[in-house]
Amino acid sequence: MPTNHIPTLPSILDNDFYKFTMQHAVVKLFPRTKARYKFINRGKHPFPDGFADALRKAVDAMADLHLTKEEKEYLAATCPYLDPTYLDFLQGYCYDPSEVSISQEGNQLHLTIEGYWYRTILWEVPLMALISELYYPLSQLQRDTDESVISVGREKIENYKELGVAIAEFGTRRRHSYHVHQLIVETLKKYGTGSFVGTSNVHLARLNNVKPIGTHAHEWFMFHAARYGFKMANTLGLQHWVQVYRGDLGIALSDTYTTDVFMSQFDKMFSKLFDGVRHDSGDPIEFAQKIISHYERMGIDARAKTIVFSDALNYEKVARIAEFCKGKIGISFGIGTNFTNDVGLTPMNMVIKLTETQPEDLEWMPVVKLSDERGKYTGKEEVIKLAKTILNIE
Repeated sequence: MPTNHIPTLPSILDNDFYKFTMQHAVVKLFPRTKARYKFINRGKHPFPDGFADALRKAVDAMADLHLTKEEKEYLAATCPYLDPTYLDFLQGYCYDPSEVSISQEGNQLHLTIEGYWYRTILWEVPLMALISELYYPLSQLQRDTDESVISVGREKIENYKELGVAIAEFGTRRRHSYHVHQLIVETLKKYGTGSFVGTSNVHLARLNNVKPIGTHAHEWFMFHAARYGFKMANTLGLQHWVQVYRGDLGIALSDTYTTDVFMSQFDKMFSKLFDGVRHDSGDPIEFAQKIISHYERMGIDARAKTIVFSDALNYEKVARIAEFCKGKIGISFGIGTNFTNDVGLTPMNMVIKLTETQPEDLEWMPVVKLSDERGKYTGKEEVIKLAKTILNIE
């Protein structure tokens, strides 16, 4: 890509599916809530001169994205649990670039988002995709050839196929580029029959006629903690999800305030109603044993449930997890960066996280996340300390 070229997204659906499922729920239940997000450069990547200006132009161009008639019909047919009123809303939705503030000091990038939650919730994933899309060419970093990308993707999915495991692609947010992402999904579909089950990217799911995959993210529970208190975050987050989806989209994210706290609140009703849980931090084998033991205590056959593993996966990790879980519980794997940014360059290590929320008629409140892996904690130290005290987390 020439350094003066500004990338544009191919569709408003070029986003993770769980952003739309959460947006649907926020529109229904919390339409007056506001949110703030912040870019965190975990990898300390140095941004080249002019990066913020280029990103600004790319973000401004997102205002032209609109849901097409064909895309709306696709969502109605594929996702019947999305209300027709929501699809009408999405058809009328357009990104408002004024919600995104971008600046640069030296080689450091600063980015924040603020606005109504039901609007700002869609920014996170495409913004991160655009950051990568710009970073590599503006830093004069050359990736491997298309042939190499396809070859690597084919080898990976064929190895997973031999393992006999279900694999989904979750790599939108840290992909090298849209072009690489498109190549990978096409390759996974072509060579992964019987193993490849879908992608989190709704646009590429539609183009490739595969299943869009996702439910909710940490921000769903982070908001509930700010609005209702840390002790009620998981319970009310799950209750509100059930209120909207009535049993559909039944994989629960378990580690917003540690898995131990979550499982103490994941009672028999939730354990039976939800199809399973997603693992996103901490030791996966230890997690699997906790989940299996939990279902056993509830008198539920764990083999009828599923764990979706999605934390920095590679073949060795997947093989180890599959061996441990075999015959004990259903499993599937969501693989992101290892698919969409394995191109001979260092993948960007970055996140955009919800930092504050303002529920209706209340003041702005900071939010935190306390994953099973301490390095993934996010939020202000004093609020993290408060949450740990309230939830009795060591």
